[in-house]
Amino acid sequence: MNRTLPVVRLRVPTDEDAVAWHRVFAHPDVMEFHGGKAAELSVYEELTARQRRHDAELGFCLWTMLDENDQVVGFTGAQPWPRDWGPKGEIEIGWRLGREYWGKGYATTAARVALERVRAAGVRSVVAMVDARNARSIAVTQRLDMHLTETFTTPVTEATGLCYRLNL
Repeated sequence: MNRTLPVVRLRVPTDEDAVAWHRVFAHPDVMEFHGGKAAELSVYEELTARQRRHDAELGFCLWTMLDENDQVVGFTGAQPWPRDWGPKGEIEIGWRLGREYWGKGYATTAARVALERVRAAGVRSVVAMVDARNARSIAVTQRLDMHLTETFTTPVTEATGLCYRLNL
């Protein structure tokens, strides 16, 4: 299948993006592997603020993903792994899209741009932690040529998490 890839632009998240992320992620399918229900707006306010700090201090973050009409479709980018289990000390790449944008190439296209930015910031490898049931995200890791390196059991939900790695 040869399809045209979408136009994607990444920007450092703004205060307004917290509201946009809250809106585009408020779908049960989007949150299936992230707690199962929509997060409170305050979660996204804290997350966007943390990403602005990451960008200022590290040169990368989870960037807001915009489509060709400058509509917020989700985020992609990288941040230090935030938990005390799993790939501690590693840089994790991630993505999340609004439900209506799935299956159109946004995640892969934007993640490739993010990888270039992370590489330019001096990062030599990234990991992606993916719930083992999340076939869509596993497919993105494969399109990015990431390789499965470890399997974890997440402490709270006891779900199986897959750790994919890519040397940059």
